[in-house]
Amino acid sequence: MKSKLKSKLKSKLEIKRIEPTRPNLRRFIEFQNDLYKGNRYYVPPFMMDEIETLSPGKNPAFDFCESEYFMAYRDGKPVGRVAGIINSQVCESTGKKTARFGFLDFVDDKEVSTALMSTVEQWARSKGMDRIIGPLGFTDMDREGLLIEGFEELSTMATNYNYPYYAGHLEALGYDKESDWMEFQMKVPDKIPERFDRIATLVSKKYNLRVLKYKQRKAIKEEYGHALFHLINEAYKNLYQYSQLTERQIDYYIDYYLNLLDLDLVTLIVDGDDKLVGVGISMPSLSRGLQKSGGKLFPFGWTHLLKALKGKNDRVDLLLVAIHPDYQNKGVNAMLFQDLIPQYIRKGYVYAESNPEMETNAKVQSQWEAFEPRQHRRRRSYFKKL
Repeated sequence: MKSKLKSKLKSKLEIKRIEPTRPNLRRFIEFQNDLYKGNRYYVPPFMMDEIETLSPGKNPAFDFCESEYFMAYRDGKPVGRVAGIINSQVCESTGKKTARFGFLDFVDDKEVSTALMSTVEQWARSKGMDRIIGPLGFTDMDREGLLIEGFEELSTMATNYNYPYYAGHLEALGYDKESDWMEFQMKVPDKIPERFDRIATLVSKKYNLRVLKYKQRKAIKEEYGHALFHLINEAYKNLYQYSQLTERQIDYYIDYYLNLLDLDLVTLIVDGDDKLVGVGISMPSLSRGLQKSGGKLFPFGWTHLLKALKGKNDRVDLLLVAIHPDYQNKGVNAMLFQDLIPQYIRKGYVYAESNPEMETNAKVQSQWEAFEPRQHRRRRSYFKKL
């Protein structure tokens, strides 16, 4: 009787379309932070970065993407959010009319999750789509996948965090597994493993390859900025739902991301003609800094982020490894580790965190065998026919 009365008294749920103005986007992002307030494993996104990602006038992905944002309200209080995205570049390359859902968060209420997903599904149908997948962002430079294992592991700057109930809500709405990503935490060894040292030396001689390091951001931008992202396009072009970076995107990421990097943790590999064939990029973990700053620079958030970048830090994030297809499976990645491991040791890192890797990518996962890997998180993309 009490539950029936409570149901009758339950206030009406509203779904509102959100115009992508800066104040609206800030509220869209803040809902996520409010939902996970006090959660010790959640890492908030960098607010300025997230606003730019969601802004049509800022994010060059909107050259080939369109989106709509929706929020759920009960009694004027936000209780959920979702973005609908169509990446026409990927639709064209795959030949499939597939929409994406992303930036998904909601309270543990099936009425809320049902209303949000029904709304984004209807939007996708209105655009002529016959399938929807997610959680995905606009491109692979955004966070991907729903966390299904590792809820008591500290998240990273580059990945989503969500509560365990999310998967059950989506599956109850008819969503099925499309693919999984796995993540690993490795121990930083106290010296370069003999295997990598030996292979790196052999490979460099056999293919006339060498490591390049830079001390000035301006120099690396001018000499290899574009080449770096073109290499990523080549190396990743066959990966799941990969969206080729355009020249406008490359210009954007050169200006934004290369300014954040510790160049000691950026390793380039070139051939005898100085052509870029491999890159490894790591970064001090910003997870604790982002937690303390709430993802904001001001008024004092920058101090926490600066401490994470320049101060004592026991974790390093392996942001990406890209090897040109002509050199894949030839041991070139050993050259990256031969250069980077001494940097990790010198800077006092104890653990290294991998980015999400497709569960079917055994070759990539095998490279961690020498580092006592612990597979500690798994995330999933879901699909549904419309």
